[in-house]
Parts: sequence; structure tokens; C-alpha cells
Amino acid sequence: MHEDAERCIRAVQSKDARFDGWFFIAVLTTRIYCRPSCPVSPPKPKNMRFYPSAAAAQQAGFRACKRCRPDATPGSPKWNERADLVARAMRLIKDGVVDRVGVPGLAAQLGYSTRQIERQLRAEVGAGPLALARAQRAQAARLLIETSALPMADVAFAAGFSSVRSFNDTVQAVFAMSPTELRKRSHPAGVAGTLALRMPFRAPLCADSLFGHLAATVVSGTEEWRSGAYRRTLRLPGGPGVVELRPGASAFIECRLILTDLRDLTTAINRCRWMLDLDADPIAVDELLGEDPALAPSIRKHPGRRVPHLVDGEEFAIRALLGQQASAGTARGRAEWLVAAHGPSLAAPDGGLSRLFPSPAEIAEVDPATIPLPDRLRAALLRLAEALAAGSIDVSSGSDWQRARAGLAAVPGILPDTVERIAMGALGDPDAFTTADPGVRTGAAELGLPSTEAELTRHATLWRPWRAYALQHLWSTADRPGDTVPTPMCDAGADRSSTAACSGGR
Repeated sequence: MHEDAERCIRAVQSKDARFDGWFFIAVLTTRIYCRPSCPVSPPKPKNMRFYPSAAAAQQAGFRACKRCRPDATPGSPKWNERADLVARAMRLIKDGVVDRVGVPGLAAQLGYSTRQIERQLRAEVGAGPLALARAQRAQAARLLIETSALPMADVAFAAGFSSVRSFNDTVQAVFAMSPTELRKRSHPAGVAGTLALRMPFRAPLCADSLFGHLAATVVSGTEEWRSGAYRRTLRLPGGPGVVELRPGASAFIECRLILTDLRDLTTAINRCRWMLDLDADPIAVDELLGEDPALAPSIRKHPGRRVPHLVDGEEFAIRALLGQQASAGTARGRAEWLVAAHGPSLAAPDGGLSRLFPSPAEIAEVDPATIPLPDRLRAALLRLAEALAAGSIDVSSGSDWQRARAGLAAVPGILPDTVERIAMGALGDPDAFTTADPGVRTGAAELGLPSTEAELTRHATLWRPWRAYALQHLWSTADRPGDTVPTPMCDAGADRSSTAACSGGR
């Protein structure tokens, strides 16, 4: 979009927040870059320049605006809508891969040369992987400076910088303030390892359905709903963590993180955003789906539905298989047994959170005779765990969607419906779709849509490329549980029946 100057100028002059993250405006006279919705008076069009990313604007010598904080905008939704090289690379860079293993490691994970990745990223995003990672480190540094009382040297290394000098130079270049000046403008609180921050998103957001789903599907030990917030454990590169998420005022999700290693900050935030689908473009989704008269009433009643994911694609894949052709309660019970029996314990339990969800490698080592599952499902679970642990099936954020589908379909015992569920919730394919779920067909029938699998599949071509979002409306119409946020009495500690009564149980 940044190449369409007239369209960008109109968005800036109207201060249209829908375009925040799609492009960035830089002002030649002030050497400042902003988000399109910046509250200051728009500059003259002749002084505007447009960039596809904050990293590109920074690389061109512009610093971030202190009013609109363009570095903190929601990410561009196009990286989660596509499965090409650039989109996969952007998702992995957001997950901190470059900081952990460098550009060669990123290239190895994507299966391309570093030169190919550099060339394609520069052509589309305006910056290479190192510049993009630098911009991300700058944002992580700003969060740590403003939300913690950590010494600056600790902030520098936690944000991913190799030295305090490069940290100081980058903060000064990007924000036109020293780290100390940034901190003076904020009011840091808390202790090392604990951070409170706000995660922006594009409005509208149907928070009831999103948090209702998370609350209704909690797996005890690793997840809980407590005092109006969804809480869960995190498996991160530097060690375990805990996150607490709750709907906030305006266009933010309140986030509280407890991290073993503060260098995991960027990764943790990105995975939480991924889980809540916060980088989606709800306006584009609702406009297209709303063109179908059958879906239009649901779109008007519940605008901004998101596709809920999990913080870890491998966990989602395992849980989707455990729920294959089973009731929601049975699926949850199987997952809770797996966590209780084989999930690593936290050194310091936090509320009802005491364990991590077991990794594929840990599941693959379980004695089959001890797994209380039907024979065919038990065999499929172990085969899937072995394939995920070996890397022959990749369901990470940087995976090739079609290759992952083919790998999943080749595992004996995994049904096509489960493959599509994993494509939707783990891979993040916005066009994943299934008609095998009776709830989908029931919801379709109630809306006056074709209820047979073949006819519904044909009709669903009208919803492409947003069929995964259409599924959320069909499931809701079918009165699937978890479409409302639980009441406070449904906190951890309540028995399963009372929780089910409040959240609809699943």
C-alpha cells in the first residue's frame, strides 16, 4: 500500500486508524515518522514519504514520533494472511529467531539462502532481516525501560543488544532520547522478571467470544481463568514464563508477564498476540463476510471476531488430535491427564498454574501402555509427537502451510477435519475450513445455508480468503459453548460444573 501515495495521503489526512501498521508516514522537514492516525496536524503532501515498515523508516534516518509511538502499532495483518517466503520470514523474525540464531539460522529454517531472504525482504518490506530485528529490539528496549526498574545494562542485554553502547546508540537514533530520558517520562514499577504492558489491536474486537473460548477450553495446571483474566504458562527459549491477559479499555489488551529470562520478552509478546489474533484486519474480514446475506446479521451483532490460537503450534496440534471425534469435555480431560502425568513442573507455581504443556519430545517418550486412549488415537498421538520432535512436520509460525498439511495428512489416524483445525489454529491459515464438524453444519442450517458438506463447501468459496473467520460465526450460531466471558465466580478453584454453567463448558 505504501506505493499508492494518493491513498496514503487520504488516510493520513483523515487520521484513519485502520491503516496503522499497513504503512508509516515520514516527514522530510522534521525527520520524524508516524502512524497514519497520528493526532498532530498532517504535513504538506510534498513533505510526506511512505514506508512499509518501521524498520524501513528508521533505516532511512527517521526517528519515531513521541506522540503516536508508531513503533508500537499492531503488526501488518498481511504477514498472517500469507504463506510465501516474506510472510514466513516476518513471522519468524517477530518470534525472535534472528536474535537467537542469526540470519543464517533464519535462512536454514526457511530453506532459502541468506541472499534470497535479504533480497525479497528489502523488495517488499524495505529493510533486511537485521534491520527488522533491530527495530524489534528497540521496541523491546522501550518496553523494558518504561515498564520495569531494571538497570539499563540489564535492559540492553534483555532486549537483545550485544553491548550497552549499541543499545544507547539505537535508542537515541530511534526515539531521539537517551534511555535515561525515556525512563524519566514513565513511571516504572514492579520487580525484575515481572512486566505489565498493553497490547494494541485493530478495532473492533469481539472480546467476549475470544476470551470466552479461552476460558471454556482451559486445561488445568497449564491454564486458568481467574478474576476476569486468562492465565497460562509459557514454554520460552530462555525458560518458563507465565502470562495474564484481560480485555482492557479502548484498543488494548492488558498483559502481565512473568519471565525467567527477560530476553524472551519479544517472543512472549509475539506469541500472545498470535494467540489472540491481534494483528488481524477485522474491517476487511467483516466487509467480505458481510456481503453474504446469511452471515450479515451475525457480523453486525458480533463484529471483529478473531480466530483463537495457542501460544505454541505444537501444543495446538496435540490438543486438536486429542479432541478428534470426541466431546469437548473428553478432549479437555485427555489434555489434563497428559499435563498432570507428563508436563514439567514449574519451580514456583503461580495460582493454579503449576506445569508446562509437555513437548512433543516428552510425549514421544511416554510408555504407550500407560496412555489411556483408544488404540488408534494412541498410535496417532505418538506418531505425531515423534514427527514434531524430529522436525519432519513443522507447525511453527514460519511453516509452509501446504507442506505442513501434507505431513499431517500422512500420519495414520489423523482425520482431514483435524488437519484443517490445526491449519487454522496452529499454522494460522485464515482460509482453513472444514465441514466435518456437526456444529458447523448445524450453524449453517440455522442461518439458512446449505447443510450438506458438499453444498456448504461450494457456498464457502464466497468467503475466501476468510473461511476460518466464517467458521467462528457458524460455531457461534450453533450455540457452541464459550461465546461469552465467564462471570467472576468462574475463577480457578470452582468445580467443573459451575465453570461449565458460567462459560458454557466445552
